[in-house]
Amino acid sequence: MLAVPPGGAASHGRHGLSSGAKKTSKKCRPRRSKRGRRRRSKKSNRSDHKSQQPFLPPEAEEGNIEYKLKLVSPTQYRFEHLATQLKWRLQEGRGEAVYQIGVEDNGLLVGLSQADMEASIATLKKMADKVGADITVLREREVDYEPDASTRRIAEVLVRKVPDDQQFLDLRVAVLGNVDSGKSTLLGVLTQGELDNGRGRARLNLFRHLHEIQTGRTSSISFEILGFNSRGQVSTCVSQQGVQGSAHPMSVQVVDYSHSRSAEEICESSSKMITFMDLAGHHKYLKTTIFGLTSYCPDFAMLVVSANTGVAGTSREHLGLAMALKVPIFVVVSKVDVCSRGTVDKTLRQLERLLKQPGCNKVPLMVSNPDDAVAAAQQFAQSACITPILTVSSVSGESLELLKVFLNVLPPLSNSKEQEELMQQLTEFQVDEIYSVPEVGTVVGGTLYSGVCREGERLVVGPTDQGHFLRLRVASIQRNRSACRLLRAGQAATLALGNFDRSLLRKGMVMVSPKMKPTVCREFEAAIVLLFHAKTFRRGSQVTAHVGNVRQTAVVQSLYGKEELRTGERAVVGFRFIKHPEYLRTGAKLLFREGVTKGIGHVTRLLPADQNHRQNQNPY
Repeated sequence: MLAVPPGGAASHGRHGLSSGAKKTSKKCRPRRSKRGRRRRSKKSNRSDHKSQQPFLPPEAEEGNIEYKLKLVSPTQYRFEHLATQLKWRLQEGRGEAVYQIGVEDNGLLVGLSQADMEASIATLKKMADKVGADITVLREREVDYEPDASTRRIAEVLVRKVPDDQQFLDLRVAVLGNVDSGKSTLLGVLTQGELDNGRGRARLNLFRHLHEIQTGRTSSISFEILGFNSRGQVSTCVSQQGVQGSAHPMSVQVVDYSHSRSAEEICESSSKMITFMDLAGHHKYLKTTIFGLTSYCPDFAMLVVSANTGVAGTSREHLGLAMALKVPIFVVVSKVDVCSRGTVDKTLRQLERLLKQPGCNKVPLMVSNPDDAVAAAQQFAQSACITPILTVSSVSGESLELLKVFLNVLPPLSNSKEQEELMQQLTEFQVDEIYSVPEVGTVVGGTLYSGVCREGERLVVGPTDQGHFLRLRVASIQRNRSACRLLRAGQAATLALGNFDRSLLRKGMVMVSPKMKPTVCREFEAAIVLLFHAKTFRRGSQVTAHVGNVRQTAVVQSLYGKEELRTGERAVVGFRFIKHPEYLRTGAKLLFREGVTKGIGHVTRLLPADQNHRQNQNPY
C-alpha cells in the first residue's frame, strides 16, 4: 500500500462523521424537489470522492524520490534538464532513485492514461540510458481521480545506476536472533540459491569452524553477500481502487552463488550488494555479537524469530542491543512450514505486543504481498518507528520472494552529502580482524570510518600497549574478496600489509593518516544510562566497555554528582581502561556490560594518556 499520512486518514474520518450528521439532520428539514435532491446528491458524491483521494507526502527537495505528473514528448532543452535532475536524485540515493509518475509535487495521485503512462516510462528509460542507469517498474495502480473519467494509472519506478569500477551500493545487515532460530540456514538459502533440506544443509557453507558444523551453532562472525543487478527485477502490476489493491506475484533477479562461480563475479554483476553479518545467537557468545554490532556499523538489523518457539532466549536482548545502538530493525519469522497457522499467529501477536511496549514504541507492519514489501522498505527507511515483519520458510521457500523484494527496494540511510563529508576527512580505518595469508603476508579486515584509502598509501597503526603508532604501507585492497584500488568511507574491506609483523597488531586498533596526529587515552568520561543492575553501580565497578571496535575491561573511576547508580538512572561517569590505552572519538556510542549489568551512553571527554585525572574535580 502507498503510505498515506495521518492527515489524510484524519480528514477522511472527519468527512465520514460530517456526512453522517447531514443524513440525521435531513429528517427535520422540509422535502425538496427531486431535481434539487439529485443535484445536491451529485455534488455531494463528487466532493465525497475528492476527500477520499489518496495522496503521498509532498515532494522533498533532498533525497532520492522524485514526483512527475507526466513525461510526454519533452523538448530537447527539457530533456537535458530532466536528465540532470535524475543524475542529482541518483547521487542523493548513492546510485538509486525512485520516480513516482502520475503524481503532482504536492503528493496528489492524479494518474495518467495508458498512452501517457507508456510515453512517460519510455522518456524515463531514455533519461536513464543517458546517465548510465536502468529502470524497473516496481508497481502500477489505478486511481479514480474523477468519477466519470476513464481509467488513470500511476507508476512507481526504480532507477538504478549500472556499476562502474566496483562502486556499487553496499548495505550491511546484521542478522540477530536466538540460537536455533534459523539465521544461518536462511542466509544459506538466500545466498546459495537452493532451499534447505530441513536438516540444516544450507548453512554448512557459512560456518568457519569445525565445532560450528558439529553443533550447528554459530560462534563467530561470518559474512555473506547477495547482489542485485541494475534491472533489479521483472516488472509487476498492481490493480487498485483508491488505496486498496491486490498484488500479482513478483520475481526478483538476484545475483548469488547459483548464478556466479565466485564472489568476484557477484560483485562485477551487481549494482546493489547486501552484506549479511551472521552473528552468534547463543548467550555464551554475546560479546561476539556485541562486537559485530558496534564495530562493523551495520545499516540495518534483521531479527530472526522461530515461529515454533516465539520470542525466546536472546531474542529480546538482541532487540534491545539494536535499539540501544539505534540500528533500524526488521523481523523475519522463520520455520513457518513446521507450525500450524494458529502457532504462527500466536508468535506474530507476541511480536506485536513486544514491539508496542513503552520501551520499544514500534509500529509493526505485516508484509503479505509484493506491494506491502515495496511500501514497507520505503517507509522503514523513512521512519525509525516502523518495523516490518515477514514470515518465511527456508525449506518450502514460502515468502522468500517477498524478502528479496524488500531487500532489493531497501534504500540507504545516508545520502551522498553525508558520504562526501566523510570522504573529505582524513583516513581512519578500524582494525576488526587480523590474518596471515601465504604469499601475501599480514592482512587486516575492517571498516573505513572516514577518508579515502588507496593502494600504496602510507598510514600509521596503533595504539600499541605503550600508546605508540607504527608506520606501514597498504600493499593491496580487497572488497568482497575481489581486488579494488580505491576504498571510500563507510566501506568494509581487507588490506594487505606485506611483511608487517602480525604480532604488533590486535583488534581494536586503528590505521590513520599521519597528518591526523592521533592521540590516545587510558581514561575517558561518558554520559550513561544504566539499563539494568542487580544492586548498585558505584566507584570501583568493573565492566566490559564496547566503543566502536574497542573492547576492553574498564573500571569506574568516578560518578559526578552521585555516590551510586540504580537501574534507569543517568550520570556522567569516569572510566579507566585496565590493560592499555585506546583510540576513541568524542561522541562515540558506548555500550558496557558485566554479567546482568548493562548500560549505554556516549563518550563526552577524553583524557590523554599522560594526563593525571583528578578524581574529585567536577568539570560540569
